[in-house]
Amino acid sequence: MALGSSLLQSAGRMLTAPIFITGGYAALTQPGGRVVMAGQTLDAMREYLPILPEDDELLVRANGALQLAAGTTLLLGIKPRLSALALAASLVPTTLAGHAYWEMDEQNAAAHKTHFQKNVAALGGLLLVAGAGAGKRAAKKAARKAARKASTQR
Repeated sequence: MALGSSLLQSAGRMLTAPIFITGGYAALTQPGGRVVMAGQTLDAMREYLPILPEDDELLVRANGALQLAAGTTLLLGIKPRLSALALAASLVPTTLAGHAYWEMDEQNAAAHKTHFQKNVAALGGLLLVAGAGAGKRAAKKAARKAARKASTQR
């Protein structure tokens, strides 16, 4: 059972990562219209995070770099939980900036609503990756601690 589960988790990670790698690369190298789309969301974020630079293009490129790096490490299985958390944190403002269908006219809203829902599904998958194995690690840590305590009481 564990082997099958491990293979499924690896396959899930590898199938999730490419969208972030390609999207991140595009945002990093050709931010283009993303800068305009991100403007309103970044302004709202600055109310709560005043340390954010005023340069929207820099932030779009930085987000792209984060997605490229974290997507690559997720694909390779390097710190997958941390990679998934970084991607999840990046995906929220990206989704709000790019697919705020509730603010669009009917013609554009339908396609963006679908993209929004896909991003929410991707967010769910990333959270599953981030939470995978947390219970096993805690159990192993508790077992090691109990073993150390038992060996010192002899």
